[in-house]
Amino acid sequence: MTRVDPIMVEIVEGTLASVEKEVETAIARTARSPMIRDAHDFRAGIHDVRLRKLTGRSYSALVQPIVRDFPVAEMNPGDVFFHNDVYLSEGGIGHLPDLCVTVPVFHDGEVVAFVQAFGHHDDIGGSVPGSMPSHARSAFEEGLMVPPIKLWDRGVPNRAALTIMTRNSRMPDSLAGDLDAECSACLMGARRLGELFDRYGRQAIETCFDAIISKTTETFRRELLAKIPEGTYVWEDYAEHDGVDEPRLHAQRITLTVDHAAAAPLIIDFTGTSPQAKGPINHAGDYAGGVFLKKWLAPVLRNLADTPERMAELDVNEGVVPLIEMRFPEKGTLLTPIFPAPTNARTFVILRLLGVLAGVLAKATGGRMPADQETIRYTGVYGEDHDGRPYLMREVLGGGSGGRWYADGEDTIHVVPDSRNIPVEFAESRWPFRVERLGLARDSGGPGLYRGGLGYDKHIRMLRDASFMSIADRSILACWGVNGGRAGRPFLVTVGDQEMEGLVDDFPVKAGEIVRVRTTGGGGWGSPLDRDPALVAADVRDGKVSPQAARDDYGVVLDSLDIDAEATTRLRATLRPAHPPAFFDRGPGYPLLSGGPTHAPVDTTPPT
Repeated sequence: MTRVDPIMVEIVEGTLASVEKEVETAIARTARSPMIRDAHDFRAGIHDVRLRKLTGRSYSALVQPIVRDFPVAEMNPGDVFFHNDVYLSEGGIGHLPDLCVTVPVFHDGEVVAFVQAFGHHDDIGGSVPGSMPSHARSAFEEGLMVPPIKLWDRGVPNRAALTIMTRNSRMPDSLAGDLDAECSACLMGARRLGELFDRYGRQAIETCFDAIISKTTETFRRELLAKIPEGTYVWEDYAEHDGVDEPRLHAQRITLTVDHAAAAPLIIDFTGTSPQAKGPINHAGDYAGGVFLKKWLAPVLRNLADTPERMAELDVNEGVVPLIEMRFPEKGTLLTPIFPAPTNARTFVILRLLGVLAGVLAKATGGRMPADQETIRYTGVYGEDHDGRPYLMREVLGGGSGGRWYADGEDTIHVVPDSRNIPVEFAESRWPFRVERLGLARDSGGPGLYRGGLGYDKHIRMLRDASFMSIADRSILACWGVNGGRAGRPFLVTVGDQEMEGLVDDFPVKAGEIVRVRTTGGGGWGSPLDRDPALVAADVRDGKVSPQAARDDYGVVLDSLDIDAEATTRLRATLRPAHPPAFFDRGPGYPLLSGGPTHAPVDTTPPT
């Protein structure tokens, strides 16, 4: 066995993180579209020649589809590969607006690693602006599908392919600029990594790669998985609509089996997941052994760390893959769709799975996991600006994270790391509307000993006629609470006085009308009647909780924001239930797993 120099490992690990950050910074500074440049909805990743993800700051797509179609031995310096085809991406691309570029790294004439970037772009064609038709029944309605191709050959761009892609986009200039930024940034990253190999030699660097991945495997096994008792646990959650059928429950189920003596201590079985939907909420996750989903879900395990500080130190790279075995149901489910099932709103499934894994781990560990949190939603408007030019404003607004066993949830977090809302000053200078409010949605966080985080409350007044669009769930079913915590408030959009559904393509908005967006609040953790009344009063003073909610949800009576201790004691005595509350509080709208009643207008029959 080759001896590993720990100092060398630190140098290599730090260089990888630095190169990845440098690539992302270059893309952010040179891209053209607001989605990439301002909202930062893109990721870079570094993989070795064995296709293992080496960096752990963020997730990334996969290299597998590139080496499947282009032999490594035939690659050349300056080559750039491209793809966005969901079904030919081996599970690494979720919907067509996610465009992926991959650049090989060379040392002594041989490929030794890969630098990759993929991000959500403004438009790649399809039936609606933004390439996310909420009522799509087929992938052919969603935009241009590009299987893995060589976009640059030895440093020379393929102008024919670029012309085809930009011709199919409603935003050709921003698409061309974004692709140029991503290709150039990845080529720069490949040069930086090549310098690392030149400095220390291939054998030393690859030995460090092995050590970095092995460290993650052993750290997760020793510090995190050891905290999960052996046994089998089940939890499921639901997407509430698919854009085609009437609202119904589309189940995503995880059966978690824990066996610490096994080579893969965690078995995640998705049997029981609903059939694939007619609409675009499917996710093609069963490719390449589910390797993308393993790395996507593994960050949830970090919540088992001893402290929040330790949790923040833990990277998720290829080292988590051997610890997890995934078992998928037969073809034709939400996670195993059959081409050409549409996928553009697959966030309803892939992000819900994060909460399902957290829920099943909460059951296994007695609640040592956060309550449920927001998922991604896209809202926006499109039309013509004051000069008659077409525009598209689409924004990924975050929501509240769930209360934790040690602290409140965070307000207005974004599941995509480092992504953000679009700055008001930029939006108003570029598009024909005025942002009249951007703040926290009061009372949106689920009540609890530790309160759920709050969502956004954003109001946009249109200055010209336009069309409203939305790709969002949690508009019927709320984020659930844990261990006596209450559910948060669901997503809500109104245009004028009319409440919108979660999936909308082209609802007309007149000049002067206001679009009001309230994003989801996270679930609470622990009984709200156990929360310190002083913290409730502080939330009221900060505008996070209303005086009425302080009384109704927390049993705290306030007099000019001062606590009436005697009245609070009496009220809490009347509000405290005779029996302990359910471990999970889903709020109205969910069925019970035992088959109990449901209280929201949701059809529980499985889709046909």
